[in-house]
Amino acid sequence: MGSSSTNDTGSPVFTLTGLPGLEDSQHWMFLLLGVLYTVSIVGNSLILFIVKEEQSLHQPMYYFLSLLSINDLGVSLSTLPSVLATFCFHTQEIAFDTCMAQMFFIHFFSFTESGILLAMSFDRYVAICNPLRYSTILTDARVAQMGLFIGFRSFCVDFPMPFLLKRLPFCKANILSHAYCLHPDLIRLPCGDITINNIFGLCIVICTFVPDSVLILLSYILILRSVLAIASQEERLKTLNTCVSHICAVLMFYGPMLGVSMVHRYGRYAPPYVYTLMSLVYLFVPPMLNPIIYSIKTKEICRRLIRLFFGTKL
Repeated sequence: MGSSSTNDTGSPVFTLTGLPGLEDSQHWMFLLLGVLYTVSIVGNSLILFIVKEEQSLHQPMYYFLSLLSINDLGVSLSTLPSVLATFCFHTQEIAFDTCMAQMFFIHFFSFTESGILLAMSFDRYVAICNPLRYSTILTDARVAQMGLFIGFRSFCVDFPMPFLLKRLPFCKANILSHAYCLHPDLIRLPCGDITINNIFGLCIVICTFVPDSVLILLSYILILRSVLAIASQEERLKTLNTCVSHICAVLMFYGPMLGVSMVHRYGRYAPPYVYTLMSLVYLFVPPMLNPIIYSIKTKEICRRLIRLFFGTKL
């Protein structure tokens, strides 16, 4: 076994990949990723600060937005060390345990984001379809319970993955397609039987992303039915406008995730850098755009940002 696959203790070592075939452009990629990280971390931190400081934003909708911002910060920080090592310091080897830990956190935050988006769709459903009971259904205690359940579910479905990989032998040149560790990428590398891993991965998708996306779609069908019952066109548009930010967040999350899944399963003849670019869109674009969209579309947050940076009110 070469040094690319094991270290001195016998544990596998993985080789991270920057942009296969585009090595000469990696310094530009580092600058791009630096901008994305900065916007994501600063933007989501500002959202958390504003929600904490602004008393009028102490409502279920903004509590869920805070959870989304915390989760987006987690996504950014979980990929940051290996991305910096690969693109900035050209250190491409990552130890097995470090890789497993990173994989755990990346997928944990993915499962959590799906649950938060579902909770936010439920918030919009109650606010539009049953507004008189909004404050009694979505109490602070219930929001906290929903947040804890989402985190607990994500932990339970994610926890076995590193251990299922750890039991397998790695005897190839363990070269990953990305600058971080993803389960669909790692599952291609073992020499042993990966049937259990594949079945477990399918079960995770069936138990998390599928029901979450179906329930989000159902909530918007019910919301649309309720909105169409409103007589005034102006009121319809005003009501639907409260959902625009969430709809954008859902599309930004599930769209790239579906793209990454399709590329890994059916893009065997695609250029190697396509895998990397798709995963970059999946992991970097939503955490960057979510705070921007919510800042633009939410008047209270927009006002506080203007007051924070310019000292003036709208």
